[in-house]
Amino acid sequence: MALDVQGIIAGYGPVTVLRGVDFRAEPGQVTCLMGRNGVGKSTLLKCLMGLVPAASGTIHLNGMALESLPAHEVPKRGLAYVPQGRRLFGPLTVAENLAIGGLVQGNDEASLHRVLTLFPRLRERLTQTAQTLSGGEQQMLAIARALCLAPKVLLLDEPTEGLQPSMITLIQEAVLTLKAQGVAVVLVEQRVDAVLKLADSVAFMTGGRIEKTVPAMELQPGAEVFRTYVGV
Repeated sequence: MALDVQGIIAGYGPVTVLRGVDFRAEPGQVTCLMGRNGVGKSTLLKCLMGLVPAASGTIHLNGMALESLPAHEVPKRGLAYVPQGRRLFGPLTVAENLAIGGLVQGNDEASLHRVLTLFPRLRERLTQTAQTLSGGEQQMLAIARALCLAPKVLLLDEPTEGLQPSMITLIQEAVLTLKAQGVAVVLVEQRVDAVLKLADSVAFMTGGRIEKTVPAMELQPGAEVFRTYVGV
């Protein structure tokens, strides 16, 4: 299912952040959003999930309109979101966090089996509280909780931030597995090496708009477009 965004304008109170965003994410592809701090990357993900209302524009998933839905209805349509900072329920166990993620789907056993197969380390930690996990394990849990929805589109906001290299590799491998399963992945990422390893296309944001979308195969680490839009 393709996610198609047209002309989205959104913000916070009188402050407009997104200024006519056009964007598309295809099934089985990883689309990376890149840009300097404050250009609207995280706001765009929140808007897709209904957490920031769209003042105008359209958001369609496989032709179904999402832009007017309340936030609690959006996950039922096939979108899942892993925010920056993970936002786990720290005092709850791994199993309880996963159960909360699976509520929309009725805690389907098959979905739980899939996420624990993707992140086998979590199977060993089911009775452990989330706040006692390592940073990498917490990020695995945040992604696994979102995947309990069996989403068609997964939105990830800087999932490898602050993680050690071995954990970054595990997260990246999980993203590639989801891509192979046909999930459309929208990834906010600032690290050029990670983007080039994962992305099928890179959408560069500036001033609340997507100014340029480039196939990842056409990009090199030192490409001028990274200096122009990201500053690296």
